[in-house]
Amino acid sequence: MENETNTSAQPVVLASNNAGKLREFSAILGRIGWSMIPQGELGVAEADEPHLTFVENALAKARHASRHTGKPALADDSGLCVHALKGAPGVFSARYAALAGLEKSDAANNAWLVKQLQGIADRRAAYVAVLVYVRSADDPIPVIAQGIWPGEIVDQPRGEHGFGYDPHFYIPELGLTVAELAPDRKNTLSHRARALQGLVSQLSHVS
Repeated sequence: MENETNTSAQPVVLASNNAGKLREFSAILGRIGWSMIPQGELGVAEADEPHLTFVENALAKARHASRHTGKPALADDSGLCVHALKGAPGVFSARYAALAGLEKSDAANNAWLVKQLQGIADRRAAYVAVLVYVRSADDPIPVIAQGIWPGEIVDQPRGEHGFGYDPHFYIPELGLTVAELAPDRKNTLSHRARALQGLVSQLSHVS
């Protein structure tokens, strides 16, 4: 790492235009001096996500953003993996119902998930987030961090907060679904928060 520049002195492109992700990442990564810029502000279109794993899709997005901006980039890929469904919906979490010919929406995804689990006692699941940071588009050693938040799927939705599968994702040790958690508390416990902690820890050794 002898030729490494100080990444804290330069802006980092976020390979997403999601306002929620931008706020969350900026709050944590701002502590190490990063200034996050959503790729849309730099005219970068969304990258293709053709892969079957979170890490491959996150790496593709990070390299795409870096290649089109000439700057370091950070990308994430995340979703829900259900044990009894062999890891589904996985990287297809956002369009799980749509792939079955149904509406593309959170409500449809949740209804389809519950239907797939009818009669199945094993409800173990995990939220997974993978973050990839590249210093350049051709960075041979990207920094990769993974966060896993274990839980269970419940049939009846509970809670008014969150999005996606949160009303059905139950955390046994808390006795609550993620949608029943206040947003600030969710952001300290979530899979994305865990991945961010891992990323920051690694960056302290390579930046």
